[in-house]
Amino acid sequence: QQGSARRRQRTVLLLGIAVLLAALVLAVVLASLLTHGKREVRPGVLKWKDRGTTKNLREVILGRCYNYVVSRYPEYPELGDKDCLKIWESLKHAFIYKNPCNITPEDYQPLMELASHPIPCNKSLFWSKTNDLAHRYTRSNQNFLTLEDTLLGYMADRVSWCGDPSAPGINYESCPKRSECESNPSSVFWKMASKMFAETACGVVQVMLNGSVEAGAFRSSSIFGSIEIFNLNPDKVSAVHIWLMHDIGRPQSESCSGHSIKRLKSILEERNFKITCEDNYRPVQLLQCVHNPDHTDCRLCTNTT
Repeated sequence: QQGSARRRQRTVLLLGIAVLLAALVLAVVLASLLTHGKREVRPGVLKWKDRGTTKNLREVILGRCYNYVVSRYPEYPELGDKDCLKIWESLKHAFIYKNPCNITPEDYQPLMELASHPIPCNKSLFWSKTNDLAHRYTRSNQNFLTLEDTLLGYMADRVSWCGDPSAPGINYESCPKRSECESNPSSVFWKMASKMFAETACGVVQVMLNGSVEAGAFRSSSIFGSIEIFNLNPDKVSAVHIWLMHDIGRPQSESCSGHSIKRLKSILEERNFKITCEDNYRPVQLLQCVHNPDHTDCRLCTNTT
């Protein structure tokens, strides 16, 4: 009788354990189904028309930052205080997990403060529609710096980034174009960086414009025309030299006496700047002629005999 009672107890215990295990398995299955269901109804990553965040963005930004600090330190000793890890974290926090159409200048303010550094007087070179030519010139002539030759511009040049409210917080598939929304990460960043670059300028500043553009060399809607020109400080900037370059072999749509240049001069004069304008500034034109040595515009002298 005692053995029979023990067997009944053992059987009841085993049945209890089996029921408990079955309940646990059922709970796991139900949880899995519920989780799977949530994934299906959760909205996906936002879709935009521009390229997505640059792959390995962290490594790209850190690499460029370290490279800039090391290579430029002899010229700008104040770069020795720059903390590239803090600069990266500041950039990341400006956009990660945020709707890329709701970025504000305040998001980037810590980054601007961390990465800013003085620009020597007489070295600032602004440009519009002369991107490639302006940067080829500053690479060959260390006497001038564009925004992209500063730490901020060097790190961000030709790099893309934007966030997304859903995990992982960064959109690697697409980012919004300016036409989709003004307050996107790229537009807000470059406007702030351009404003700071203009505010830092002192002495004589140079502006390289494209005289082969049919719509006019100076455009009020450009970064230079809408931001940089109005943030130059007349108390720090003594003069503005305009270099009006024409593409080799293309029509010269405008000269220094053209309508858009007159408009630019008028804006600068109202802000009490001294102005000069030169068509096809020779040192820059010689750089153009490296790629077009046989063109008539590139002949150093004309045979009149």
